[in-house]
Amino acid sequence: MPRIRPGRVRTKNTNRREPLLLSSMSPQDFNVRPGEVRSIVCPDCRTWRRIIGETILKIRPHGLDKGKATEGEKRPLCPGSDQLVDVDIDVRRWQARQDRLLRDAMPQENRRAARQFYKPIPAPAAPVSRIHAGVTQEAARQAYLDHVDECVQCGTGQHCTDGGDLAHRYVLVCNAELAREKAKPIARRAQWEKTAPAVRDADTRRADILAGSAPAEGPDVPLAPVDEKTFARRQAELGRQYAARTATA
Repeated sequence: MPRIRPGRVRTKNTNRREPLLLSSMSPQDFNVRPGEVRSIVCPDCRTWRRIIGETILKIRPHGLDKGKATEGEKRPLCPGSDQLVDVDIDVRRWQARQDRLLRDAMPQENRRAARQFYKPIPAPAAPVSRIHAGVTQEAARQAYLDHVDECVQCGTGQHCTDGGDLAHRYVLVCNAELAREKAKPIARRAQWEKTAPAVRDADTRRADILAGSAPAEGPDVPLAPVDEKTFARRQAELGRQYAARTATA
């Protein structure tokens, strides 16, 4: 990759104006980032031009952009050519401000934090064959009986190593089952004691009848007609109408 050489001032000529102070310009009208080509917006033609020089900085000579020059004619020189430039600002503070403005102008979904926080990778799940399943009392008993039927030493009344382990596991499972059965009433009683005040309070508030409202519990709705004779006569009339409609259909 070729090395970018800074522009060299080939002449001491200037446009005889006072040096252009960067502090008097808009921060977005020049670029003096370290490691990049320095450029500036010409105050006369308002186009981006390169800043040449190392100690004495000037705007590179350029012509006015007034269309394509005819053959044999030279493009007129911009009055802003060879304009002296004075970097009277703190470049680091200017660069930090420009970076902040650029970051604020970005959409929120395109922003990235200065520091990356990596999500920890969860540990892989254990295989199904290695997952410890709880042993029930019946399963432990059946495993012990199957081993006793097949083992010669356990059949004589003295356990082998595996038989002793199976018997010990069966005893542990039985003890754990008894402990769970004993703990159930205690846990249930503790749950009732914890919720009993709230239940009693709800029952009390439900029994109270608010002023101006109908009671929640009242007399049953009557199911028998008030006037049985009128009801029977009406039912007979409806039956005759239905029979007549059926006959005509």
